[in-house]
Amino acid sequence: MNWIELRALNSLYKTGEVKLNETLKQSGEINYLINSLSVLDRSHTNVFVLEGFDKIYEKDYLEKYNQYVTFLNENNLLKPWIRFDQKDIEILISIKEDMDNGNLEPLREQIIKNEATVRIVSLMFFKNEKYLLGKDALINAVKILLDIEELADDKDLQYKYVLECHHPKCIILCENIDFLKRPTLARANHIELWYAGGKNITKLDYADTRGLPIYYSCDWDYDGLFIIYPLVKEKIPQITLLTPNAAPKTITETEHLSRWENIKDKNIDLLLSDAQKIILNDLIQRDEWIIEEANLLLDMVAGKTSPSM
Repeated sequence: MNWIELRALNSLYKTGEVKLNETLKQSGEINYLINSLSVLDRSHTNVFVLEGFDKIYEKDYLEKYNQYVTFLNENNLLKPWIRFDQKDIEILISIKEDMDNGNLEPLREQIIKNEATVRIVSLMFFKNEKYLLGKDALINAVKILLDIEELADDKDLQYKYVLECHHPKCIILCENIDFLKRPTLARANHIELWYAGGKNITKLDYADTRGLPIYYSCDWDYDGLFIIYPLVKEKIPQITLLTPNAAPKTITETEHLSRWENIKDKNIDLLLSDAQKIILNDLIQRDEWIIEEANLLLDMVAGKTSPSM
């Protein structure tokens, strides 16, 4: 759902009726409440409530709406023209929380120092380098929350982002940015974290590990294991894949787009240990994946497995 739908549902709860527009006509949520739950109905010009809507709204929507509207108001983001998706608002809330507790300060400093582009910041927080392009209100919201005046709007993806620590004992290259947003644990255990930007690994041609052991942390899905990891292994042959320890998620239930059905003739057996092959085969058979940031980082390092070559 986007903000227009969320606001319309709240208006229905308060007033019992809202004017129909194109967004509401095409809204999967509104149509579900009309056609499946029969707690809303529509005419040619309006949507209006039926018996049972208030109870469902209070159970499923009201708390989240109040959280969102409070957050948007407090951060001066509630403008008449915004169309933020619900997941966008959740990410913005996460950015705000990480800024408030100081977790994002090292990353923010590097964003400014490296003159990060819109595409890089989009990849960091929305896991898609093109997601923010053309979304001026959302870009502005991210800049406000990060307290950054400008982002470079070009296609330069040559910087890697490093969470440094005193006396590093190893390096972990992360597929996603999440671990770098939580610096305390890594720094306390002398782990240097790198983020190159998912598939954008050309910059690793120039990576200097300084003789430190280097490990790879990623989503255990088709893209993470069959596309990105082999490319990383070509750039840094000595890198070792970390074995995940988080509970898997069902791909269909999480609406994940990286699917095992794309495997076809691909083979990365030589890049995996025997234990890792068992995990991979179980994930494929059950149509599941493991989200990188759900893993316990220190336990992955403690249980690191050298791949059988």
